[in-house]
Amino acid sequence: MKPIIAITADIRVADSEIINERRADFAPRGAVDAVLAAGGLPIVLPYTSPELAHELVKTFDGLIIPGGPDVDPTFFGEEPIPEIGRTYYKRDAFEIALIKATIEEKKPIFGICRGLQVINVAMGGTVFQDLAAQDPTCKIRHAQAAPGEFPTHHVTIAQHSRITKILDTTRDYVNSRHHQAVRKVAVGLEVTAQSDDQVVEAVESTQGAEILAVQWHPENMWREFPKQLALFKDLVKRSQRF
Repeated sequence: MKPIIAITADIRVADSEIINERRADFAPRGAVDAVLAAGGLPIVLPYTSPELAHELVKTFDGLIIPGGPDVDPTFFGEEPIPEIGRTYYKRDAFEIALIKATIEEKKPIFGICRGLQVINVAMGGTVFQDLAAQDPTCKIRHAQAAPGEFPTHHVTIAQHSRITKILDTTRDYVNSRHHQAVRKVAVGLEVTAQSDDQVVEAVESTQGAEILAVQWHPENMWREFPKQLALFKDLVKRSQRF
């Protein structure tokens, strides 16, 4: 059987033109198609009560936390600064509970962009609410103006890392669509890729292979740059034992 890969949904805050409803749930099509191309069966999980997280974990074999709005800073003990973007408290609360439940079940997780950040927060880490305002060493444009499927800056990947084995390189060229990033790395995670200005670009579990997350968007890149599909193939492979 093909493993079932759950993708958590984002929320369309404005009215939907199709169903005339606010707060419509949706998932990135690129991620759905990447899971299919990698040999998995995608399902989309809209946010619900965090108390249901343990029940929901039983419905899938692997989990993708994709991109989306900023992480609410109250989840890592801070008040919002003026430069923070839109947040969505209910999605944060649900995803944090779901991540914790998935880790307890030792099922694999793949984080993308905001997904990396919220995994880090769920495990006790923090993020920069805004790189330009809070990180004086940030010198690269991390919110690209170029079309999303094209890379715009390089990352250096740790030679010993899982992601080096997946992408078969220690230096990659990636896209970039974020203004937040990991600040304090959570216990249980290791930084395995960074941009040239030292922004965290990938993390992995320090024990086992449950968690891998990247700051870029391989779901946008894989059609133009097929090796990025290997990240989804890795998740499907890790999910097969369930």
